Amino acid sequence: MQNKKTRIVLFIAIPLTVFVIVYVAFAAFFQKHFCFGTTIDGISVGGYGIEKVEEIIRQEVEGYSLQLVMREGAAEEIAGQSISLAPVFQGEIEELLEEQNGFFWPAIWLRKEKLELERVVTYEEEALEQSVKKLSCMKKENQREPENAGISEYSRKNGYELKPADYGTAINEEALVKAVEEAITVLADELDLEEAGCYQNPEVLDDNEKLLSCIEQMNQYAATVINYDFGEKSETLDGDTIHTWLSAEDNEPQIDREAVEEYVKELGKKYNTAYQPKEFDTSYGKTVTISNGFYGWRIDREEEIGQILADLAQGGTINREPVYSQRANSHGDKDYGESYVEINLTAQHLFLYKDGALVVESDFVSGKVSNGNATPTGAFGLTYKTMDAVLRGENYETPVKYWMPFAGDVGMHDATWRSKFGGNIYKTNGSHGCINLPLSVAEKIYGAIDKGYAVLVYELPGTESKAVQQQDATTVINMINTIGIVTLESEPVITGARNLYDALPDSAKAYVTNYNILTAAEAALAALKAGVDPNTQPTEQQPVDPNTQPAEQQPVDPNTQPAEQQPVDPNTQPAEQQPTDSNAQPTEQQPTDSNAQPTEQQPTDPTSGQ
Repeated sequence: MQNKKTRIVLFIAIPLTVFVIVYVAFAAFFQKHFCFGTTIDGISVGGYGIEKVEEIIRQEVEGYSLQLVMREGAAEEIAGQSISLAPVFQGEIEELLEEQNGFFWPAIWLRKEKLELERVVTYEEEALEQSVKKLSCMKKENQREPENAGISEYSRKNGYELKPADYGTAINEEALVKAVEEAITVLADELDLEEAGCYQNPEVLDDNEKLLSCIEQMNQYAATVINYDFGEKSETLDGDTIHTWLSAEDNEPQIDREAVEEYVKELGKKYNTAYQPKEFDTSYGKTVTISNGFYGWRIDREEEIGQILADLAQGGTINREPVYSQRANSHGDKDYGESYVEINLTAQHLFLYKDGALVVESDFVSGKVSNGNATPTGAFGLTYKTMDAVLRGENYETPVKYWMPFAGDVGMHDATWRSKFGGNIYKTNGSHGCINLPLSVAEKIYGAIDKGYAVLVYELPGTESKAVQQQDATTVINMINTIGIVTLESEPVITGARNLYDALPDSAKAYVTNYNILTAAEAALAALKAGVDPNTQPTEQQPVDPNTQPAEQQPVDPNTQPAEQQPVDPNTQPAEQQPTDSNAQPTEQQPTDSNAQPTEQQPTDPTSGQ
């Protein structure tokens, strides 16, 4: 029985003793070695002591290389050997081993301990920098500079669009060196240059709010359409032109004001009619060209520029006229339309038309020609109108009932101090430039016109009145009669008579009854200048004294002309055919009221004295 018990004890004790011995042996072993299944930074170190682990780590470091992941799929590496990479052991492995409790080796084995080592490595910094410089990605030809997000060129279809940023491939060398150092220090397998911030990036990215707002604003400008109304014509301003004015500065939309001004200037050249010659069909059946005067359409350049800028800010489609500083009755060549005052200075007669219908016509007296106060010709617009004005000038002050200026100090007004209008009065007893009218006519005109009404002033030779033509012919007749005996000294008088005659319209020449005397005198003068004695010629062919010519040589039959139309001696002419002189006018042409000023003393403007 005792032996049986002994055997049982031995059966249990021997294995237990063996187990204890083995367990203790392994526990003692793992005091100097890492337990089975243990890894350090992924390296299997189970059963290895400190020296062996250091050797394994040293071998691993010697074969180390850092993979560089770059933009656009490129990749490179830096080998540890190229920078003399080597581990530095400062008791870190011993600390890990000490933290391992060898008596719990079975549990450690089962859970497969994964340890991490704070490695310390050394390398040659200069070699690292050189390795970085030698990378293909660091070569200038392989680097593309980043470009900011921007604005595309304008297209009619899409307007302005976002031009995406180009991140490029340009590397920040300082950042790359630092990132590589950090990766190598921990023996990282891979370095993503994008994540490590090694690239030079654009400053303005695709989501930049200021940029996107600028694009939106520029598209609004370019999408604006302005339809200009020029009567039968039109002009459209749209993106095709507007986009050439646009730019962006610091992602702020800019409009080139000078380009807008140039556009408005060209618009004016095309459609302005002010200060342009005008063809005018007169009431006399003839067409004249009126070259002077300001009447017509005129775009207000500054105001139109401002309106365009306001329209662009508003956006959309806008239908309007340009902003005018001056308007006319209608568009086209005849901008005066069918409503105007027609003033014929030659005939001293005016017509007032409204919508094509004649309202009133009348003789008038215009500016005094003899002292340089002739009324200016041109196409004008009524400046304003007022009643009970006082016209002031040098040494005079005269009230008028109706005052209607149209050319600076020149205007239309009533002239109650006159009893006669029309004819040749204006030549020697005219106004200071104004159109003097009968009171009743001035009243009608005043009631029919307003500011801007067209006033067309012209001269049309041949439209003088019959009385004026006769009077002008008398002046020529009288000058011919002063020729007398022809000598070489007679040339100025003969030439003057010829010039006066040639200046007459054909209708007035018929009233010159002694024209043959002029031709005879011209022939006699030519003979004298040629050295031929005109007295040797037949009397009827070469008259020396034109007044001795036989009656049959006169070109006009005196029986067909009124006696007063065939003067030989100026003293025999009727008074109404004598050349007019301001001091010799009939009494009815002079102001009859002592308070009334003579015509030539009437001003046309309260402040200027015209």
